[in-house]
Amino acid sequence: MAAVASLRCSLSAVVARRPQALRAVAARPVRAARLHSAIVRAAYANEKQGAADSMDFRIFFKQAKDGAVVSPWHDIPLYAGDGLVNFVCEIPKESAAKMEVATDETNTPIKQDTKKGKLRFYPYNINWNYGLLPQTWEDPAHKNTECDAAGDNDPVDVVEIGSQACDMGGVYQVKPLGVYAMIDDGELDWKVICIRADDPLAAKLNDVEDVERELPGELKKVLEWFRDYKIPDGKWLRDYKIPDGKPANAFGFDNKCMNKAFAMDVIEETHGFYNRLRSGKRANTEELSLV
Repeated sequence: MAAVASLRCSLSAVVARRPQALRAVAARPVRAARLHSAIVRAAYANEKQGAADSMDFRIFFKQAKDGAVVSPWHDIPLYAGDGLVNFVCEIPKESAAKMEVATDETNTPIKQDTKKGKLRFYPYNINWNYGLLPQTWEDPAHKNTECDAAGDNDPVDVVEIGSQACDMGGVYQVKPLGVYAMIDDGELDWKVICIRADDPLAAKLNDVEDVERELPGELKKVLEWFRDYKIPDGKWLRDYKIPDGKPANAFGFDNKCMNKAFAMDVIEETHGFYNRLRSGKRANTEELSLV
């Protein structure tokens, strides 16, 4: 009887420890992703030149190991392994300065966009981290027949929907989840929906339906924000104030956020356009900086 009692006690202890053990196992991929992401971020350093909110402000990228200046568009790889891609943050969430990689300047630093000689700001904060996929390019000579629009001559944009604000100029590994085909002034401007690999929700999000389940309404918010941010000041459209004197942006595919597989095809296609441009197979008629 003593032996049986001892066995029962041992089994009870195992069962009691099991939830804790399962939680530890489940946490390992998250910890691994955080460690890997930290290593990627540590590989690059930023050097700021000029005063913030000025025409002269620039963020240059350097290799942390030797201080060599690199281009965030050309020298950071696109693919990060395990289905992840690298994301360069230009605009942290809950900020309004419209920053962008200067694709026509040597080493393509981040600068603030301008219009009519003035620095550009969004009319309200952007609610997500925003930036680009390195080594991608939306070719203005290639017309997408389904959207009846050609590329906008920029790298592919990322809308990162995670819970933490990224650093301006930070490099992060992200998981693509879907993509919107935004059409801005007749040009195709893909918006790839991603989440940081080290975000607490990353393990639960693998495709657009997961986003709808875990973050209901988030994809609609993204569409409405990018649809309406340019509309004329003082006017209202569908309960949203519109600020920049232009019509609302349109979206292909009936305003639908296309799924992960579609997004990965867009990334692969635009990576191919980039490689043709960089290799010289496609003439650089847009006079972009390729260094």
